[in-house]
Amino acid sequence: MQKKIVLLGSGELGKELVIALQRLGQYVIAVDSYANAPAMQVAHEFEVINMLDGNALDAVIKKHQPHYIVPEIEAIRTERFYDYEQQGYTVVPSAKAANFTMNRKAIRDLAAKELGVKTAPYRYATNLEAFKEAVAQIGIPCVVKPLMSSSGKGQSVIKKEDDILTSWQYALEGSRGDLQEVIVEGFVNFYAEITLLTVTQKNGPTLFCAPIGHRQEKGDYRESWQPCIMQEQDIISAQHMAAKVTEALGGYGIWGVEFFLTDEGVYFSELSPRPHDTGMVTLAGAQNFNEFELHARAILGLPIPQIIQEKAAASAVILASETSTDFDIKGVENALLHPRSDVKLFGKPSTRPYRRMGVALTYDTLETPIDSLVEKAKAIAKEITINYH
Repeated sequence: MQKKIVLLGSGELGKELVIALQRLGQYVIAVDSYANAPAMQVAHEFEVINMLDGNALDAVIKKHQPHYIVPEIEAIRTERFYDYEQQGYTVVPSAKAANFTMNRKAIRDLAAKELGVKTAPYRYATNLEAFKEAVAQIGIPCVVKPLMSSSGKGQSVIKKEDDILTSWQYALEGSRGDLQEVIVEGFVNFYAEITLLTVTQKNGPTLFCAPIGHRQEKGDYRESWQPCIMQEQDIISAQHMAAKVTEALGGYGIWGVEFFLTDEGVYFSELSPRPHDTGMVTLAGAQNFNEFELHARAILGLPIPQIIQEKAAASAVILASETSTDFDIKGVENALLHPRSDVKLFGKPSTRPYRRMGVALTYDTLETPIDSLVEKAKAIAKEITINYH
C-alpha cells in the first residue's frame, strides 16, 4: 500500500497534501527551490533544486524512483514529464495535463479551439509591438496575464491607453520560468468568480465539490467561501465544461477549474491540475473531505463514494507586509476565541509584501448568510499580526 511520492513544489498547498498522504500511509519527498519550505517541514525527505533545471529534476527522479510525481507549482521543466511517463513513472494528473495547464496558451487553445468551451476573446504577444496590436484587437478594458505565472503575479487590467506599457512590463516581471509571452483577454463583465473543484477518478465517476466563490485583489485571492450560490443551470454548465476539459487532459486527481459568472452564463477562465488556493476554505471542515484528502485519494486510486457539503464556510488570507527572515506571528489566541474558528499558519521561513503566511477559517450551518461568514473570517484574520524584528 505504501507508495513513494515526489512532490514538486512545497508551499502551503503541498504541505496540506503531504499531511493527507501521510495519513494514508504514504512516503513523500518534498522538492522546492528553497530550504525549509512548508511541505518540507512535514515530509519524510526533501530536496532543494531549481525545478527549471531539467538535469537537476532528472537527478531527483532517478535518485528516488517514485511511484508518483506530483507537481504543485507552475515553474517546473514540465516537458520532462513526457519522458518520465515513457520510463514508467506516473505523473499526476498526467504529463499532458501538467504541460497544458502550466501554460495559459496551451490550456486556453485546448478549451476554446478544440473543445468549443465558452471563453473570453484573447490574443497572444511576445513583444511590445505585438502586444499593442493585441490590445487594439481585443479593445480596452482588457486583462493581461503572463502565460506562466502563479498567485496572480504579473496580472493587470488595462483601463486606458496610458496603462499599456506598464501592463506589458508588469506581465514580464511576473512571468515564471523562461517563457516571455503574455495573453490579452477581453474583459468579461462578470458578477462573480468561482472555483469548481473537480475530482477525476481511476475507478469512479468525475465528482464536483460545491462551487467556491472568491474575491481577488492584485491578482491573488483574499477571501473564499463555499458554497457560492448559483443558478442551477449555471452549475450544470460549469460542471459540463469542467468534465470536458479534464477528460481531454487525462489522469486522476483534483482540479481547480475557474469560471466567470455573467448575465450571459458561465465563462471558462483557467484551471490548475492540483488543489487550488481558494479551496483552502475546505480546511474548515464544511464538506466531508477537504480538497487535499480528495487529491490524495484520487492519486492513489482509492474510492471516493461522494462529496457532501455539510456546512457553509469561509476563508480569509493572512498577508505579510514586509520582506524579512526575522519575524514572529502573534494573535493566534485571540483569533481562536471566535466561535467556530480556525487558523492555519504555513510556516514559511521568510516574508515579503503580500505573501500568504496563513489562512483564517470559519464555518456555520448551510442556512448562515455567506456575507456574514466572510466578514467573520476577515475579523479572525485581523487578529493575527506579523511582527518584524
